Amino acid sequence: MTAEPMQNRLALSIVIPLYRSEACIPALLARLEQLIIHEPWEIIFVDDGSPDRSHTLLLERLSHSTLQAVVARHTRNFGEHQAVLSGYRLARGTHVVNLDDDLQNPPEEALRLWNHARNGGHDVVYGDYRQKQHASWRNLGSNFANFTTHFLLDLPGRFYLSSFRCVHSSTAKAVSRYQGPFPYIDGLISQITQSIDSLEVQHESRHEGPSGYTLRRLVRLWLNIFTSFSLMPLRLASLLGLAMSVTGVILIAAVVADTLIHGVVVAGWASLLSAILFFGGVQCLLLGIAGEYLGRVLLTVGGKPQSCIRSITRLRNLW
Repeated sequence: MTAEPMQNRLALSIVIPLYRSEACIPALLARLEQLIIHEPWEIIFVDDGSPDRSHTLLLERLSHSTLQAVVARHTRNFGEHQAVLSGYRLARGTHVVNLDDDLQNPPEEALRLWNHARNGGHDVVYGDYRQKQHASWRNLGSNFANFTTHFLLDLPGRFYLSSFRCVHSSTAKAVSRYQGPFPYIDGLISQITQSIDSLEVQHESRHEGPSGYTLRRLVRLWLNIFTSFSLMPLRLASLLGLAMSVTGVILIAAVVADTLIHGVVVAGWASLLSAILFFGGVQCLLLGIAGEYLGRVLLTVGGKPQSCIRSITRLRNLW
């Protein structure tokens, strides 16, 4: 990969995915404009197919703002990780911080992540929330996603994997080269670097409106963790199948021995039906896991797009 010309290199890029963000944009821009950064920096907004006026309102507000910004617009809603990867591809900063559009990640804390990454020489620094302001069901889902990620992926430490992270440009560009339709940024990071740290940060209440991160999106995230960056589920399925086979052989031997000793006795219908239902359910689960992998391979080989950018608008390109 050729190095970017030094005159085009900025110190910091902040990537902000947008989806149904019309109500949050004025307050978000006001907070961003108050940041004091003495080096060249930029903000990259990625509108992930918002059905409201997010894109139009953002351009209107930025036309009267002092911020240097890039606004990319997806042709439809692809997902948060896809939007962040689009931002990584456009970023020109030596470090890239991505934060949410709802102000739950305070922009001021982004500077703390950035300084921690620079001072410590880390490739990635995650924001570890002091106290999360999400709903209980989402906290539970996020904790489960973190547990499965650490179990399946080769990640150092047990820190919280939040979407509030600072990434060095070399890592961001390496991650952004992934073109598959099922990206999971933390999984990609784990394959690229182990120079990872965390920093305790503030987590605020959502500025306005309900979160767009629904249970359905959490389930899709779990599926990405399970099937896109690890073969562990297939290996566990193989071990489970082997254990079931051994159990079946032992039970068959026990039945044959009992028949030879006591003769044929018509009994145990309840236990037989329970065994059939149990083993049948496990087999369906294993087939589902294999089918999920196969389906993802089919969509990847078939060229399902990760994302598609409709337009890119640059404002106040002064550096």
